[in-house]
Amino acid sequence: MAPAADGFAGPAVVRLGLAALLAAAVTAVLVVAGRLHQPDYSASLFGQVAVGALALKSWLATVTLGLAAVQVLLALWLYRKLPFAPAPARWAGVAHRLTGVALIAVTIPVAVHCLIAYGVQLTPLRVAVHSLAGCFLYGAFAAKVLLVRSSRLPGWVLPVAGGTLVTAVVVLWYSGALWYFDGFQLPHL
Repeated sequence: MAPAADGFAGPAVVRLGLAALLAAAVTAVLVVAGRLHQPDYSASLFGQVAVGALALKSWLATVTLGLAAVQVLLALWLYRKLPFAPAPARWAGVAHRLTGVALIAVTIPVAVHCLIAYGVQLTPLRVAVHSLAGCFLYGAFAAKVLLVRSSRLPGWVLPVAGGTLVTAVVVLWYSGALWYFDGFQLPHL
């Protein structure tokens, strides 16, 4: 099969299509499970309930946001997109992967608590955006894991997949942690 105009075809197109389907399937399964689940508002997160759980989740989300920023900086360094930065150190790739693992690991207890305590709610708008972005985060993560070992994909694929994950983290932090830190309201922009 001849390469397409954008420089990839065949297995690369299939892999990219499978990644998109995987992202959609994981997201859909989490949304359906969250919609069918009866919320348990008394569920605890590491012994914290109600406002205590919100505070803990907000701080864990802030750690996640910091780890996402480190991920972006390491990726930019690895792709040599940081102006005036030296060539990436040998440890930078390992640090990028370990930071990614830590990022997802920090989100898991938060996500499990959200799913058990609240399920997926579609009103009001802030809660809907937060619920759907949380489900999408794991769909996007599953897709990135599938894509990260693909060597025949165009150069834009991994940065878009990583940028999508970071965007989901920012949306989740803004609609959850910042909402909590700002007195249960979103700041006016």
